[in-house]
Amino acid sequence: MHAAWLRPLLAVLCVGILLAGCGKGASTTSTGGGPLGQLAPTAAPGAVSVTTRNTTRLGGADAATDAAAVARTVYPGLTPATRPKAVVLVDQRNWPAALAASALAGAPTGAPILYSDGNSLPDVSGQALQALNPLGAPVLGGAQVLRIGTSAAVPKGYRTQSLSAGQPAVAAAGIERLLGRADGRAPRQVIVVPANATPALAMPAAGLSAESGAPILFVEKARVPAETAAVLASLHRPSIYVIDSTEIGSPTLAELRSFGAVTEIAAAAPGAAVSAAGNAIALARFTDGRFGWGVKEPGHGLVFASAAHPLDAPAAASLSATGDYGPLLVLESPAQLPLALVSYLKDIQPAYTAAFDFRPVRGVYNHGWLIGDEHAISAVTQAEIDSQLEISPRRPSTEEPSVSQVE
Repeated sequence: MHAAWLRPLLAVLCVGILLAGCGKGASTTSTGGGPLGQLAPTAAPGAVSVTTRNTTRLGGADAATDAAAVARTVYPGLTPATRPKAVVLVDQRNWPAALAASALAGAPTGAPILYSDGNSLPDVSGQALQALNPLGAPVLGGAQVLRIGTSAAVPKGYRTQSLSAGQPAVAAAGIERLLGRADGRAPRQVIVVPANATPALAMPAAGLSAESGAPILFVEKARVPAETAAVLASLHRPSIYVIDSTEIGSPTLAELRSFGAVTEIAAAAPGAAVSAAGNAIALARFTDGRFGWGVKEPGHGLVFASAAHPLDAPAAASLSATGDYGPLLVLESPAQLPLALVSYLKDIQPAYTAAFDFRPVRGVYNHGWLIGDEHAISAVTQAEIDSQLEISPRRPSTEEPSVSQVE
């Protein structure tokens, strides 16, 4: 009787192991695109995936692992519907190219980012590519891998296309042209970042670009590079949104205004110091018509990354363009939430009011994606974020429920 009870349990465990890809020989036939892949865990090797009530941690000790973990979460690759059309492979030593490539994570390309290390391919990136098994993007001539600023060799059998990435403005202009061909129409908004911007202040542009489809372009403090000017002129007066305008001189801003309406997304009063956390919050709150996140109420996805790991922003761009579409929020210390971020999370914390018979099951919810291991965001900080995202009871202050308390 005891053995009879164990047999079905062992069968269930064996099925679970096979589905997780732990057993050798658990292969699946490719339905088009690249070489045969294996059913494998969706987490990248070396990645951690710690889940609480309202948070999920993805990634590990380096940018390549973080990117692989995000890509395999967004695209498990187990069915044609969960395989991307293409994957972007960008050199992790080229921060501007990686940032500009974030736009490719959104529609219509939907291409997650993986990292090369110069012209070599880290094992974790190669394994992720094989697990994703991209289908091939018609707008890229059927290419499955778009290499930006790298000649890293990919596993045999994948069709590739390459895009050079020299100066920031050159790389960004090339990516914008590719986006225009993919979408079949010119973008009406662009995001402008100073080429010498502190990476932590530029990080939130990655998610916003992926969500909106607005390309990221670069300017210098004293001028608009010729490549950027050519793109802006070709777009016939787009809306221009400037991030970290403190690093851009007045002549450059004036030149930008000759190409279209310019909006500076300010995180602080003029002359005041700008923090990475405050800058990210300003972008999360910002909205201009249909452009911008406008996250000012409960019921959203949120992505959390460390200011010390700027490459995690492009890596996480797919989380801003799929699923629960979360803006990127930046932590300046692994072990402490900035006060500005605590205040913001309280502003958008879901709530219910029992006095109005409004049950939490009828509420809206927030969810947080945490990128990197505990050196990026500590376990205690994750627990604090989880508490700030949890739907909680709220004592009524009026006779009627607030807007955030109704369906």
